[in-house]
Order: sequence, then C-alpha cells, then structure tokens
Amino acid sequence: MGMGTDLKGHNHTKAAARVVHDALHRNFLVAGMAFDLPLDAMIVDIRVGVTDPDAVDLDVVKAEAPVGVVSAEAVKGGLEVNMMGHKTLIANAIVTVSYNVEMQS
Repeated sequence: MGMGTDLKGHNHTKAAARVVHDALHRNFLVAGMAFDLPLDAMIVDIRVGVTDPDAVDLDVVKAEAPVGVVSAEAVKGGLEVNMMGHKTLIANAIVTVSYNVEMQS
C-alpha cells in the first residue's frame, strides 16, 4: 500500500507514479529470492485510486515496477482538495506481488 501526491501540478499520472514508488519502496520483496524464483517471473499487479482514472498514463505507472510482468489499472478513488489556491491530488495504491508456481504433491 502507498500514498502519492501532486501538490500543485494537478497531474494524475505524477501522483499515481509516486504512489506506486512509495508502495514498492516501503517493502523489501524477498519471497522470490527466498525460494530461488527468477525476478522476471514475478507478477506485479498495480491498482491506483485517483479522482480522474482516465487521466493516468498507465505505462508511466507500470515503469515504477523495476522487475516482473506488470499490469496496472486506474480506478476512481484518491482525493482532490484545494490548498492555498492549488488543487492537490492524493492517490492511493495497492501493489500485489505473486508468482505462478505449481505445488508438487
């Protein structure tokens, strides 16, 4: 989970990219390394909540994930507030990391 903002620019993509960066850098993802799984096989699913989902460039958002097979979607959420004559955007995100592995019985 993370939070990202654009304080004065009213740029939904910037806020969305910042929230993904925040979410990924709050966590150290070691599950793959612990089980000797390749980083390029990591599945990274990103869901970003912003007030105007259509204004988000999802390629920019996906570029925040340095490894893996990345998917992203923007949904209605976040917050937009007026502060000192500027619109401030606050975005929230959930980033889910997984691997597709088969269990041997």
